[in-house]
Amino acid sequence: RPTLQHYFIQSNLSFTMVRYAKEAENPAKSVKARGFHLRTHFKTSREVAQAIKGMHLRKATKYLKDVVAQKQIIPMRRFMGGVGRHAQAKAFNTAGSLGAWPKKSATIVLDLLKNAESNAEVKGLEVDSLVIEYIQVNRAPQMRRRTYRAHGRINPFMCSPCHIEMILTETESIVAKEDEDAPKKKSKKKEARARARLGAE
Repeated sequence: RPTLQHYFIQSNLSFTMVRYAKEAENPAKSVKARGFHLRTHFKTSREVAQAIKGMHLRKATKYLKDVVAQKQIIPMRRFMGGVGRHAQAKAFNTAGSLGAWPKKSATIVLDLLKNAESNAEVKGLEVDSLVIEYIQVNRAPQMRRRTYRAHGRINPFMCSPCHIEMILTETESIVAKEDEDAPKKKSKKKEARARARLGAE
């Protein structure tokens, strides 16, 4: 028979702290977002994550909205089985111009980016300077259903959910101006051409 302590442990499972696979180098200038057991396919979510890795938050949001509207495409680089060839994928220099528009995965990643943006606003960070420094997609336990086949047989009908975690970091937008008095570097080819020109004269 379950005791009161058993119920207390069960009710507090959702409040336990979780550990990320990677910690931010500068936690004061970083925000996190994470989703568990997301009902979207692991393979397409992995490709979406790799496509936006290293992008600025605004650029990644616009890109994924274009993917949902099929104005831009997600290049498929690892999980390419049965993926079609599309002209939009030529911009990414993928093997065979393979790409897809995984609407469900893109929508879920968009929601996570919105969550990270809200966390940044609460923390007082500059939202326009946020860059997706780290994003990871892991397989979640498969969910089991059944499908009915001919001659009274039953086959498994599984789905492949995933866990997604990301870290966004605020970057410095100031670009150092080059010193005008500093001597400009010349390549070896240009120096050889200059010497040859002087020798001809």
